[in-house]
Amino acid sequence: MAKGGLDAPAYRDALATCRRIARDEGIDAALAKHKLDALVAPTGGPAWLTDLVNGDAFSGSSSTPAAVAGYPSITVPAGHLRGLPIGISFFAGAFAEATILGIAFAYEQATRRRAKPRFLATIALTA
Repeated sequence: MAKGGLDAPAYRDALATCRRIARDEGIDAALAKHKLDALVAPTGGPAWLTDLVNGDAFSGSSSTPAAVAGYPSITVPAGHLRGLPIGISFFAGAFAEATILGIAFAYEQATRRRAKPRFLATIALTA
């Protein structure tokens, strides 16, 4: 509350900077430079083991640029790693929902990576 509301100048400036970097200098620039319809990236790193002492070992994700830009993004199954699911994300510029839905659907049909969810009490670790 001390920092002000969504109409505070500092917030509005930060929002404009983040959007410029994510849109103009980020997604839009990459799409234009390489003449692409969409971008693709791993949704996130592989799932991590629960560590009750040190906490989660989060390794990042690809959702931030599209979220900050306010652009469409979709995640679909990409397979499994050590029995745990991993995803792949497609994102593009403004109003490209139909484009990424079509790409994601085509990817799903070509790879057939979707699998019935299951609960694993443990996983086998390999060195």
